[in-house]
Amino acid sequence: MEDSRKLLCRQRQVILSFLLLGLSLVGAEPRRYSVVEETVGSFFVTNLATDLGLGQKELSRRGARVISTGNKLRLHLDVETGDLMLNEKLDREALCSDTEPCVLRFQALLENPLEFFQAELQVIDINDHAPVFTDKEILLKISESSPPGTTFPLKNAQDMDIGRNNIENYEISPNSHFRVLTSNRSDGRKYPELLLDKELDREEEPELRLTLTALDGGSPSRSGTTQVRVEVVDINDNAPEFEQTLYKVQIPEDSPIGALVVTVSARDLDSGVNGKISYTLFQPSEDTSKILEVNPTTGEIRLTTQVDYETIPSCEVDIEATDGGGLSGKCTLLLQVVDVNDNAPEVAVSALTSPIPENSPEIVVAVFSVSDPDSGDNGKTVSSIQDDLPFLLKPSVKNFYTLVTKRALDREARAEYNITITFTDLGIPRLKTQCNITVLVSDVNDNAPTFSQTSYTLFVRENNSPALHMGSVSATDRDSGTNAQVTYSLLPPQDPHLPLSSLISINADNGQLFALRSLDYEALRAFEFRVGATDAGSPALSSEALVRVVVVDDNDNSPFVLYPLQNGSAPCTELVPRAAEAGYLVTKVVAVDGDSGQNAWLSYQLLKATEPGLFSVWAHNGEVRTARLLSERDAAKHRLVVLVKDNGEPPMSSTVTLHLLLVDGFSQPYLPLPELAPDEAQADLLTVYLVIALASVSSLFLFSVFLFVAVRLCRRNRATFVGGCSVPEGHFPGHLVDVSGTRTLSHSYQYEVCLTGGSVTSEFKFLKPIISDFPPQGTTGEIKESHTFQNSFGFNY
Repeated sequence: MEDSRKLLCRQRQVILSFLLLGLSLVGAEPRRYSVVEETVGSFFVTNLATDLGLGQKELSRRGARVISTGNKLRLHLDVETGDLMLNEKLDREALCSDTEPCVLRFQALLENPLEFFQAELQVIDINDHAPVFTDKEILLKISESSPPGTTFPLKNAQDMDIGRNNIENYEISPNSHFRVLTSNRSDGRKYPELLLDKELDREEEPELRLTLTALDGGSPSRSGTTQVRVEVVDINDNAPEFEQTLYKVQIPEDSPIGALVVTVSARDLDSGVNGKISYTLFQPSEDTSKILEVNPTTGEIRLTTQVDYETIPSCEVDIEATDGGGLSGKCTLLLQVVDVNDNAPEVAVSALTSPIPENSPEIVVAVFSVSDPDSGDNGKTVSSIQDDLPFLLKPSVKNFYTLVTKRALDREARAEYNITITFTDLGIPRLKTQCNITVLVSDVNDNAPTFSQTSYTLFVRENNSPALHMGSVSATDRDSGTNAQVTYSLLPPQDPHLPLSSLISINADNGQLFALRSLDYEALRAFEFRVGATDAGSPALSSEALVRVVVVDDNDNSPFVLYPLQNGSAPCTELVPRAAEAGYLVTKVVAVDGDSGQNAWLSYQLLKATEPGLFSVWAHNGEVRTARLLSERDAAKHRLVVLVKDNGEPPMSSTVTLHLLLVDGFSQPYLPLPELAPDEAQADLLTVYLVIALASVSSLFLFSVFLFVAVRLCRRNRATFVGGCSVPEGHFPGHLVDVSGTRTLSHSYQYEVCLTGGSVTSEFKFLKPIISDFPPQGTTGEIKESHTFQNSFGFNY
């Protein structure tokens, strides 16, 4: 039974639109309407809009509808015109049986805002049924000794109509012995009794046939007839008499089948057959004959089926005791059924709103109607829901409850609520009915996307291939549906000079980052940009994260030799005095590497030498020094090949060629001569002699100068060397960068021409380092060197 009630509860759930705050209720007095039974369907009952004081369009706008008790809706409301009409033809007898007045209760429900109007429709009876006797013939056995004035009960006719349309009186066909009396029962029904006006004489007339007619009070009147056959019997002058004329009995409705209701008893003063009594139910109604039976011998009346207080709260029936001679007596049994708590509350969901938006204030979620067919405390109900839910159950009009939210709901905390509403009556034992409803919380875009990290660091090796997947950013949104769909985008960089759109692209769907072109560590070591994540809600919410891209250096630059410059012009020649001691600084190979870290750690190695063992190259700083004392036997010209190698993987290297000229002193300039063909050497021999002569004349003058220079060189820890080369003016390539921690020069160098070409007698200048300011990458330090000495002769070195 409980499963069937739950099924009924689910079947009656109606999805309504959003219910606004509050309920506006009318007074407790219901509106009353009436209609005559058997009226055809679509019959106009009333204009509900006029009765409620509303406009015609307001009913449609507010979603008006009619709710009736029970499963069948017999009324139809036209929301456009406000007319309330019948759905079908009504049969009062089928609806209410003997109940008067016959009232159908219904409610008019208005939404937006929610209002209830109680109303009643009374079905007025018409005379559409004629009286009917259950028996076509009634047999009466009457003793001839019966005195005039004796009454004999007859079976009454049945008329399904009520009031004036029910049976009003009985008539008997004309005869000389009997007339009929119409009597009233306690329940208002009328029954006939045959009154003897004149004594019977069996010898004259042993049998009489009469026609009994039942007339109702309708207009026009309807009637029904039956035959009464009277048999005159010999004298049986004592009829059975009951000990009580009225038996009042109360039984609980849960009494089992076969339970004893009462035992009636009658006695007959006659003897023999005339004194033997038999008990029967005298003309029971259809309902009574279904629930009661009498033992004809003992007079015990028992239940043949279980009684239901909600169906038959009471019944009245006559018990007839008949002796063997045909005489009978009668008593009345008034049976009252005592209500027990055997019906659980019945629940119907009249309105349900699901889903409901989150972050909304108190709103009405559902409307329930509750009924209990039991009476007294057995029919009173209380309601409850779980304590841990943010919902409240409030009583509304009679037997109606509303389920409202206590506070604004948060879908991210809980998106679905399974609510069990329990309705319990106050009977003993208490019976309850549970109604389960599911309320969904719809999402509102109240959460911005959240990145998994506030900042991301990506490492990308330089010289990468275009469209390289560098990494990904990820953001999540606690909302659902379109409110949780995240789109990624690159935000404008804070540095306006950063060409972000040509460097990086992002997949808007999954946040994957791609390099659009090959990155160069030497040009761009690191850069930052912001990534935004925006959801698809309305209005859209967004957040951002910082992404730092670090370009990892690759060993893609060979060492670049700054000095001596290998530019394809006349080779540079370093002058080395023969008097130099071991460890004398001849020159220094200066090189840089555009890479960083260990890729820029440079080492120097003497690869080839004209005379091995005479000169050495320091591995860490590229200084070329004499390995021993020079002698007259050493060749005058030497050619050294120095290998400059970085520490990358794989290592890259460059070579530089040094030309050294051993001289006895600095009194004569020495010009590096290229390797000439023998014919050209002989042609220039005269020029050489002239140069030697000029040097000899000037030796005295120059001796003092060189002596002064030698003293200054010794004071500078023999760190100064002289040489001659021809170097074009201008800056070195701009991609050369500083290298730190490698014990090499930290700046690019440019050297001035030592000797001017064109003749053997060209002017001689000492070596002068000139520092050029190249734009360093990755360092802000700047080192400058400028050592200048000016003697009385105007030489700079």
